[in-house]
Amino acid sequence: MKEALELFQISFMAVFWFCYIWAADKFCKKFLRIHKKNEILWVVILGAGKLLLEIGAVCLQISHIIFALAGHGIVIGAVLLLFQENTAKKAAVVIAMETAVKLAGNLCSSFFSCLVLVWKHRAWNVSIPVFNEWEMCLNAGVGLVSMVLFLWWISGYLLPVFSDKSDKWYLILTIPLAAVLGVVDIAEWGATKGILIRSGGTMSLYYDEIFSHTEMIVLTALSLALSGCYVFGMNRIYLEQRKSGRYHMQIAAYKMLEEQYSQSEKLRHDMKNHIIALQGLLEEREWEKMKVYLERMENSGNLESGQEVTGSRAVDALLYQKRKSARENQTAWECDVQIPKNCEINEFDFCVLFGNILDNALEACRKMEEGAEKFIHIQGRMVKNCYLLEGKNSMDKKSVGREEVKDSGKAERQGLGLSNISDTVRRYNGTMHVEMKENVFVITILLPFCEAVHDMKQVV
Repeated sequence: MKEALELFQISFMAVFWFCYIWAADKFCKKFLRIHKKNEILWVVILGAGKLLLEIGAVCLQISHIIFALAGHGIVIGAVLLLFQENTAKKAAVVIAMETAVKLAGNLCSSFFSCLVLVWKHRAWNVSIPVFNEWEMCLNAGVGLVSMVLFLWWISGYLLPVFSDKSDKWYLILTIPLAAVLGVVDIAEWGATKGILIRSGGTMSLYYDEIFSHTEMIVLTALSLALSGCYVFGMNRIYLEQRKSGRYHMQIAAYKMLEEQYSQSEKLRHDMKNHIIALQGLLEEREWEKMKVYLERMENSGNLESGQEVTGSRAVDALLYQKRKSARENQTAWECDVQIPKNCEINEFDFCVLFGNILDNALEACRKMEEGAEKFIHIQGRMVKNCYLLEGKNSMDKKSVGREEVKDSGKAERQGLGLSNISDTVRRYNGTMHVEMKENVFVITILLPFCEAVHDMKQVV
């Protein structure tokens, strides 16, 4: 009879473990790559390992700390062995998963234990309630279900955390999470050894049990909160550093473009004098001097005439460079941008807007298939008391994660380019609309003109 009961308990737990393995598989595949044959092997190793551990826990009464360490070892070893990303990222993903499920499972199991003990004590008048084997099995099932639900819920929020990071960053993320996991395992092991909160004999064992489970609830809840703050805080700091670095790189690039454009303008302005000088060298047949003169002209500035005359030299320089990049990529270019005199919008902010819009457009056109029709249209003008900026470009529909984004707050998920744009738009209390229609990406920005709003000293 006892053997049959143990077999039923193992079968009962196997169902919950199957759900957990399914959730773990989905979680890991969301951040890591794996071959189909390795995926089958990963599921088999995880399932067989967990089943053997359950058999050992029920039949052989193995120590809790051995059970916990072996469970972590099976999952971590299988991920490191079978998945294809770099080792640091694999370690970060699997440690984050193990920490999340451990904390969520312990929190829900301890809370469920408190409810059962209180119910038995109050409703059934049991002075010192204890768990029978069925209730212990059900409690473990509650923990596993909570693990599955928590993995499903948290995976979407972790997607930006495990993308485009360095090995050092993943290592910094992994070590504290592994420490939290170890602390919780030790706390569980201590509870199984009788290291509980004691009332010193002033209260019954019932209250000692309640206080002990409450201690575990508080420990896991705090650990879960701190782990979440650490993970998402690290990701936010990383994004802010990247955004700041890109922002300062753009400042340097725009200054360099303006200087180059200014040199080209000076060269075109002096072209008449250069032609006279070259004619003189030609008549005197000074071929070597002519060659040196032409080389100096070539190095001093680009002779190609600029088509963009917007009213801002910095924006002219920027549009000139982007038009050259578009032509090199066989992309049709159409530009109609006018910036009013005494514009209340900072010149550099204009460059941030136009630069990021056009960088995203050029990148989208580069990803299109050969022979596809590529185009970039950019326009900017005054509309009543607002400045209207609109960019359109062709793109591959497969490269778009979502078809429409209607507010600037959501733009941060689309990348640092749109994030920089949304920051600038927000600074001027403007609005931004982004959408994709029939393989055409459209971004529309409206910036109101108001001296009180656009006082840059107040804004910054």
